[in-house]
Amino acid sequence: MKAVTIPEPGDLDALVVAEVEDPTPKPGEVLVDVVAAGVNRADLLQRQGHYDPPPGSSPYPGLEVSGRISALGEGIEGWSVGDEVCALLVGGGYAEKVAVPAGQLLPIPAGVSLVDAAALPEVASTVWSNVFMTCGLERGETLLVHGGGSGIGTMAIQLAHALGARVAVTAGSREKLEACRELGADILIDYKEQDFVQALKDATDGHGADVILDVIGAKYLPRNVDALATGGRLVVIGMQGGVKGELHIGKLLTKRGAVHATSLRARPLEEKAEIVAAVRKHVWPLVESGEVRPIVHTTLPLADVRDAHRILDESSHIGKVLLTV
Repeated sequence: MKAVTIPEPGDLDALVVAEVEDPTPKPGEVLVDVVAAGVNRADLLQRQGHYDPPPGSSPYPGLEVSGRISALGEGIEGWSVGDEVCALLVGGGYAEKVAVPAGQLLPIPAGVSLVDAAALPEVASTVWSNVFMTCGLERGETLLVHGGGSGIGTMAIQLAHALGARVAVTAGSREKLEACRELGADILIDYKEQDFVQALKDATDGHGADVILDVIGAKYLPRNVDALATGGRLVVIGMQGGVKGELHIGKLLTKRGAVHATSLRARPLEEKAEIVAAVRKHVWPLVESGEVRPIVHTTLPLADVRDAHRILDESSHIGKVLLTV
């Protein structure tokens, strides 16, 4: 089969489409013929040599796909050859075939095309597990989403809005902010022109954010604590702004706040299966009703994988970039 390999970490030229051996499903896994794969910032980090796949997993990038089941490993129940599915992966999605633990499979939501479904598993699992399972966002609370125009951001806005929260976003252009508004964001903050802490406090009468979903990391850590409401919860899921920051414990204590840091890729299979099951229960009905939808910026063939990474490198996209196989 064809797959995107990374012979040596580096820039865009590190991505090489090559012939490799087909994967074989282990007990508890299915083999999926890939139709489309989502492109995520974790893939860019892997390409650069900063985010190695867990031991024993596929060396190829790609954390989510859609496609059709072509073979079943031992012990599989509830799925059949030919089923159209999308899936959360630990890696290997940039390929014609991928082996997937059955607990990480999802049916294609009604009303969503097989290709567009590849835009859902990673962002839906990330947002639901962090904003709702970890931070417990409730109806009437305020969620601050950094990078509102990203794949994660566009999903977070829609889910929080659909479930009755007030949504604030940061983004770096009027185009992205307008897209966020159309998806349900209530408070629009241009981080290039505004201090997001002050802008948020002005918009919430000094209350701040009950939950903050942050992809920036170290650069935003002190200001995120400043932006928290009393009893607020900050969850850090990215490192675009660095890996080491200073945490003001005094402010955190005064606010009775909490700081979480999570990753999805390296979690045990059982935890991932629980998250995927929760996504199927809570998110899929919202997708099928049309309240939440995949936001796809562009779709490119697998051979153009370097162009796909370039788009994410430039942060010029709104929503997801997909590769078709």
